[in-house]
Amino acid sequence: MAVVAVMSAVGLVVDDRVLMGARIWFKPLKFSVSFVAYGLSLAWMLSLLDRGRRAGWWAGTAVAATSAVEMAIITGQVVRGKRSHFNHQTPLDEGLFNTMAVTVVILWLGTLAIAVLLLRARIPDRAAAWTMRCGIAIALAGAAVGFLMAQPTPGQRRGESSIVGAHSVGVPDGGPSMPLTGWSTTGGDLRIPHFVGMHALQLLPLVLMTVMALAPRCARLADPRVRLRLVMLACAAYAAVFTLVLWQALRGQPLNHPDGATLTAAGLIAAATIAGAVAALRVRTATPLQTTAVEAPKEKVLVP
Repeated sequence: MAVVAVMSAVGLVVDDRVLMGARIWFKPLKFSVSFVAYGLSLAWMLSLLDRGRRAGWWAGTAVAATSAVEMAIITGQVVRGKRSHFNHQTPLDEGLFNTMAVTVVILWLGTLAIAVLLLRARIPDRAAAWTMRCGIAIALAGAAVGFLMAQPTPGQRRGESSIVGAHSVGVPDGGPSMPLTGWSTTGGDLRIPHFVGMHALQLLPLVLMTVMALAPRCARLADPRVRLRLVMLACAAYAAVFTLVLWQALRGQPLNHPDGATLTAAGLIAAATIAGAVAALRVRTATPLQTTAVEAPKEKVLVP
């Protein structure tokens, strides 16, 4: 994936072709960088398994292999100047997209198997254990958004349309978009919850690392109960944000133009997160009671 990322970066410089309103090499660049982060996160989690390591090795290998196949198809279609996703224009294009669909299912099932192994693993640090478990659960939900993208949009029919599926909701793909991300600025975009969910694997462990780094300087964070509560709060807040952007996308609303309902929900999530953080930090630390031993008066023993 790192090699493909470098190739794609070079492609952006030397190849000026545009497909669906974006530079043609931008897609493999985004996918390869994302897979680098995804693979490294899963490898770190697998290294912490205390049992089921062989099953974890097979699951990780399946994820790596299917990722490689998917990237090979995406890159190959870029070389041909064709769309890789939702493309049914020719039998070859349709066969390649169907192959990608199979690899995505296997990748998702491999990640699910790793999630089950993490649930069964005995990890001493409860904060680290629940960070990984929640992170991989949200990542699975984010990956599942991809199945929504493959559904026919209004006007598309399987077996008849050359393009079946879309990233955008309410507007056609390829319209005005944000810089770098390419997310739609005129309608909903399912790539947003897909991105947010998938990268819970990196962002939630980052929260844990930040808390651990601050622990030597903050007495409250040295308490493992406080760290666990803060981590669980971060996981809940992240899941809420993922749900919010998914709801926003499904309503055909662009990320940069939220309506009143979206802003209200975002405000409630922020308020609940702040209140939860304050409550988590207000943990009474038990202080050892110093007791003074009082010597009981000795009884006089009368000796006859």
